[in-house]
Amino acid sequence: MSVGIRKTWGRVLAGTRAQSRRDGGRTDGGREEGERRPARKRAHNLFEAAAVYVSGCAENDQDRVDEAAGWVSPEALSFGVNELACRAVIALARERGESPRTVARELLGLPPA
Repeated sequence: MSVGIRKTWGRVLAGTRAQSRRDGGRTDGGREEGERRPARKRAHNLFEAAAVYVSGCAENDQDRVDEAAGWVSPEALSFGVNELACRAVIALARERGESPRTVARELLGLPPA
């Protein structure tokens, strides 16, 4: 599983590096001094997309699910959803004083291991 996460994260980083190369490595987005940045919508990050996607699924809000799915690539969304699931299981396990394995199995309706 960690290999898949590493590959996905590598793709995300590669996209960021590619953008940086298109800008010539400049931190100002490739603009000349005094040139104004064109108006554009703020880009959503993969964790924001994952949070909206998962909450939309939980609330059966297909419009919100579809909107969040369009914010980032499917690979990035998958990585974000996986990270959200891990963090949620860890938080619940700490709250309940149980192991993450026990909590995950319970959430999925599986018998105790």
